[in-house]
Amino acid sequence: MGSWLTRSTPSVSTRRQQESMPRRSDVGPAGSAVLEPTPLREPPAGILNQCDHGPMGRTETAVSLEIHLVGRPHLVRPAGKVYRFRSRKSWAVLAYLVLSERPPTRGQLASLLFADADDPARALRWSLTEIRRGLGDDGSIDGDPVILKLAESAIVDVEVLTRGAWPDAVRLPGLGADLLDGIAIRGAAAFETWLLSKQRHVAAASEAILHEAALGSMSRGALDKALDYAVRAAEMSPLDENHQALVIRLYRLAGEDDAATKQLASLRELLERELGVAPGPSIAAAMRETRYSREQVADDATIEAIIEAGSAAVSAGALEAGVRSLRTAAGLADRANTPRLRVSARLTLAEAYIHSLGGLDEEGLAALYEADEIARAHDLRDGVAQARAELGYVEFLRARYDRAEIWLTGALNLADGSVSLMAKATTYLGSVESDRANYPSAEARLEDAIALSQAADEPRREVYARSMLGRLNLLRGNLDAAAVQLDAAIKLAEREHWLAFLPWPQALRGEVELVRGRPAAAAALLQQAFARACQLGDPCWEGISARGLALVAEAAGEVEQAFDILADAQARCNRLADPYVWLEGYILDARCELGRRHRRPDTKRWVEMMRELASRTGMKEFLVRSLLHSAALGNPGDAAAAALLATDIENPSLEVLLRA
Repeated sequence: MGSWLTRSTPSVSTRRQQESMPRRSDVGPAGSAVLEPTPLREPPAGILNQCDHGPMGRTETAVSLEIHLVGRPHLVRPAGKVYRFRSRKSWAVLAYLVLSERPPTRGQLASLLFADADDPARALRWSLTEIRRGLGDDGSIDGDPVILKLAESAIVDVEVLTRGAWPDAVRLPGLGADLLDGIAIRGAAAFETWLLSKQRHVAAASEAILHEAALGSMSRGALDKALDYAVRAAEMSPLDENHQALVIRLYRLAGEDDAATKQLASLRELLERELGVAPGPSIAAAMRETRYSREQVADDATIEAIIEAGSAAVSAGALEAGVRSLRTAAGLADRANTPRLRVSARLTLAEAYIHSLGGLDEEGLAALYEADEIARAHDLRDGVAQARAELGYVEFLRARYDRAEIWLTGALNLADGSVSLMAKATTYLGSVESDRANYPSAEARLEDAIALSQAADEPRREVYARSMLGRLNLLRGNLDAAAVQLDAAIKLAEREHWLAFLPWPQALRGEVELVRGRPAAAAALLQQAFARACQLGDPCWEGISARGLALVAEAAGEVEQAFDILADAQARCNRLADPYVWLEGYILDARCELGRRHRRPDTKRWVEMMRELASRTGMKEFLVRSLLHSAALGNPGDAAAAALLATDIENPSLEVLLRA
């Protein structure tokens, strides 16, 4: 968010680590803003930031200006008086400049917010003057396009929320409130659409920070604080089983078994009433949580042997037995006070949880936060890097792309020349950028990832990177390039006997054939991918294959079957609590496209679902496509908003849709 915004020197003020955690009363209740905020306190220097991907230890800069856009917008100066904006549109202009990925022209800003004024350009100049007064010596705003520059000593709460450390973010007075809360801009339909999408994204960022704060506090043993954050996250999205699982796990760890049981009963009733489903595996795992035994002891060799046995059991498919061994190893390493083994056991345990099909990513996250905390405390850089690469992967799957980018960039900067780790982090960073529709940077990352994977002699990593590069080319309409990458991925996966991943590139390759107008060839690939996915029981592979088969059915005139398959595809990909969220947007886009074409009454609902998902996550192309679907349904104002948002996306296929 706001990636073009510049500062006079590299900023460190938005990535700070607080040694002491805040009380809940410091930040106000979720969903509301504290009207008279206290300036953010300065942290002690020399602490390795939980989300910092730079050197271990750094010098901090005193804050001179705080710009608060979340909740009721306001400026804060720790020393001196602050200018108060007289126009709501000045706040709108400032927010747009902060959050836009590219600097807008004066003409764009004037038409976006001041089209109803007698002299739009003059009205814009007045607002820009107001903003300059508010910034004072801590920033400048000028030029055409309009460039906003902030001093190193100035902070913006949205930057802290999306790119800062959780100990800073949880102290923001507007955490949980709307972006520009109470600011209504009338007569600016495109801006209202833009603002709604950003409000949803900021709400999702607040929710992610609270979840991260709960896990981070739990890793430090601060269970009361962790529980407070977890409850607030669950209040924001009560149907999110990962939030609920964390609350239950914390109750169990704290010895409050009755509270955990009550939480489970409440959740079971809620899920049955709202969705007609029962709690999933992550909830059952949380209810099994127990405190480690303090009695058994073992030497390092024994602990290492238990870790190896647990890892081997997981590789052989005995997940439950392997996890028991790894949890035992972690407890033994804790009692032996061996940091290296404490980290190793948790990293291996997290990998078992996250890369299995049991819907247990939340359990894996808990282990990763503990591994990161222990590794940082003992300056185990490799352990920190490994933990952050996996944390970034999980956040990527959950479409929390801002947090994923921070973790993965941190892993990359701590890789210390490890080509294997660099390949992993670069592959996931490229996938993050592709999901967000930052296609040029995604392409560069994924090409680098392929080269790094080859240098590290990791063919499976290369398969993953080639598959994502093939998908990128498919989305951009580069069908020949997509086919080359996907064919190479399929061939390499078959050579490596990586059948568990094969349905992904096969399904995408089938879609290439479908777009080329070869439905028979597409059907053969997609049916094979779907059959393999069902044998594996992988919800994501089932979902992507089923989506393609639905489009094959529609091309053959089997319209009712196509809609049934798409509904089934969406249900399959969301079967567990830890899906690949981008895939749901991809399936929804197909439902909206077919719904429009065949005039289905549910299309409007699907479009709104797609828009909300894309807004919350930052999937820019899906947001633009949802607006185009909406415009085609009779909402012409959404076409202007789509054109506005599409300026950040370089995709020839999307440009064709915008001209249609």
